[in-house]
Amino acid sequence: MLDVRGLNQFYGGSHILRDVSFELPGAKVTVLLGRNGVGKTTLLRTLMGLVPARTGSVRFAGADLTRARPDQRARAGIGYVPQGREIFARLTVAENLAMGLATRSRTEALPPRIFEMFPVLRQMMRRRGGDLSGGQQQQLAIGRALAMGPKLLILDEPTEGIQPSIIKDIERAIRSLAATGEIAILLVEQYYEFARSLADHYLVMERGEIVARGEGRDMERDGVREMLAV
Repeated sequence: MLDVRGLNQFYGGSHILRDVSFELPGAKVTVLLGRNGVGKTTLLRTLMGLVPARTGSVRFAGADLTRARPDQRARAGIGYVPQGREIFARLTVAENLAMGLATRSRTEALPPRIFEMFPVLRQMMRRRGGDLSGGQQQQLAIGRALAMGPKLLILDEPTEGIQPSIIKDIERAIRSLAATGEIAILLVEQYYEFARSLADHYLVMERGEIVARGEGRDMERDGVREMLAV
């Protein structure tokens, strides 16, 4: 589904991503773990074209997207839920969700599964995004990304600052999406137990490099928890 080869990224004189290479299989959940400041969010921003890769390549579903604009990557089928959610605070829930349809035909409606996974959004369609709780905003951000019908969904720390009850809702949503066999998921997370419960595969980053990878069921045996200890 996604094939990343030799990505390098710099901020000023700092070498942030160092020859990052990995593959994501289709219809599986791959978790990307690492301590703060190791380059996880920079990697996702590079995958989405928000910052250009200095060297390396990004191929998605057989197409070379290395130099593609963010909107072209979205049209290719990559959905992105950024850290901090970045919903439109002044727009209503309905208007935020409609933004996710920008890459679709004008006649298409919102996918019903958004409201099946997050029923609260249907109840709040006329409320402004900025009036929602943090957890509700996270559900809205995921719903907005799902509105475009992505083949790959990238989630950047969806549990950050979220109350436990909504973390459970998000976990169920990710599990149900993976179970459809229609969508691959790249989940960046620091909450180890949440990541382990969902992972089909894992990647661990340290100092801008992928230092470990494997099957989700082997995370305990492979000592992934210890790699994340401060």
